[in-house]
Amino acid sequence: MKLFDARSIRSVDRSAVLKYGIKGLVLMENAGRGVAEVVLRELAAFGPARKRVLIITGKGNNGGDGFVTARHLKNSGVDATVAALAAPDALKGDARINAAAWSKMGGTVVTVKNAADLKRRSSLLAHSSVVVDALFGTGLSTPVVGGYAGVIDLVNSLGKKVVSIDIPSGIDSTTGAVLGTAVRASVTATMAAPKLGMYLYPGRDFCGRIEVVGIGCPRALIDDPSIRWDLTTAGYLRKVLRPREAASHKGSHGHLFVAAGSPGMTGAAYMAGMGGLRAGAGVVTVGVPESLRPALEKKAVEVMTTGLPEGAAKTLGPSSYAALKKALKGKAALVIGPGFVPSGDVRALVEMVLDKIKTPLVIDGGALSSLAGRAGAIKRSKAAVVITPHPGEAARLLGCTAPDVQADRIAAAERLLKTTGATVVLKGAGTVVASSDGVFINPTGNPALSTAGTGDVLAGMIGGLLAQGYGALDSAVSGVYLHGLAADIISRRGRARGMVATDLLGAIPEAFDTALDGGKEA
Repeated sequence: MKLFDARSIRSVDRSAVLKYGIKGLVLMENAGRGVAEVVLRELAAFGPARKRVLIITGKGNNGGDGFVTARHLKNSGVDATVAALAAPDALKGDARINAAAWSKMGGTVVTVKNAADLKRRSSLLAHSSVVVDALFGTGLSTPVVGGYAGVIDLVNSLGKKVVSIDIPSGIDSTTGAVLGTAVRASVTATMAAPKLGMYLYPGRDFCGRIEVVGIGCPRALIDDPSIRWDLTTAGYLRKVLRPREAASHKGSHGHLFVAAGSPGMTGAAYMAGMGGLRAGAGVVTVGVPESLRPALEKKAVEVMTTGLPEGAAKTLGPSSYAALKKALKGKAALVIGPGFVPSGDVRALVEMVLDKIKTPLVIDGGALSSLAGRAGAIKRSKAAVVITPHPGEAARLLGCTAPDVQADRIAAAERLLKTTGATVVLKGAGTVVASSDGVFINPTGNPALSTAGTGDVLAGMIGGLLAQGYGALDSAVSGVYLHGLAADIISRRGRARGMVATDLLGAIPEAFDTALDGGKEA
């Protein structure tokens, strides 16, 4: 499903009018009618009681959508009132026409300047079942201040169901940032297509349930292949993941090698290896520093293990390369880095792998951090490469701070893509997968993933998919979606609190079944 930023969704509206000859009034009419239908569904929860809706409008086209919504609600028998922060005669264009239509049909408009004005109409607030937010649309790019900010804070304090038109007022539609303050919606009725900022945090937390309202834009504009951003769905996985042949065997599904671990971190090696198996790799071998192999073998049952030459600190380094190269014979993919401690030796090993190994690989954890200041080395690889940084690791690779990365996760992922040439998995809430073929925002997952080891599982899952012959982008997008969906399955069972990474491993098969067999998605 395509996602749009502020500029590209404006282009859709403009093309609908100029290229296809669809009048702006028609688009606004369709928008308001669609929002009214959403509001009516929300009102159904209140039973037969008399329904009252308060629509709070601003001065732009979002406010015009609010007037159309009010008109359709009134025609459906709902007691609708408009509280306008911009007087109707101050509006322009289509918004002004619809404000006038509302007045001509006897609709009530209360003009307010700030929260204090609105509070003085206490009955409007107290007796409204639903509040409709029609203050700002997707074009907002500066912080909300003054009377508008006060009204938003008042709306948030009411404890009412809130339906936001297009996007919660105060959310940046491109980055998901909160521009000073923002409406916390119960439902967001978004026009034509979802927006990036609705699936990036913190914006996602403000949107509630998201419903896309068709407004009559031609499908070609919504499916435009030049739009780089997509929301991952189970449908994507159903298109790319192949069914298994009845006569297949372990050799049919690839052999993954995982180079991982350091003293105190054999668990990371184990979880990455098991992640590869759970993702469907036929065989997984986990290679760790030789002295750590006995500890790993106590944990590992299904994965094979091997010891690799180690340096003085009992970690892998340049002395491990020859054995690693030999071990990779016949292997379909490599995961390197889970449980590594960044060091000069690790960096040297990783750069040797990048320069000389052509096996598809995932670079994770300490292997990534060891490349701080040298991220361009990844571009030298002749192999398909996936990197899996969390915000701190991404910041070290980019020479910035983690808050910088989090402020615009799409831009950070795109910068990493340009710098490294690799498929980028920028982990976190709303994981971003960036490649030369597009950018995908992942909707699955929850705070249960905020525990040690879940990133190692993800690296292994992506490696397991690579080992089965899937491309870097398909492996990354599918692995991320299934990883989050497994956590969602655990959450739905009331077991999210206290979940550990090994719990996640057990839910991965059900995540596959849910995504591929049409079960309930996250």
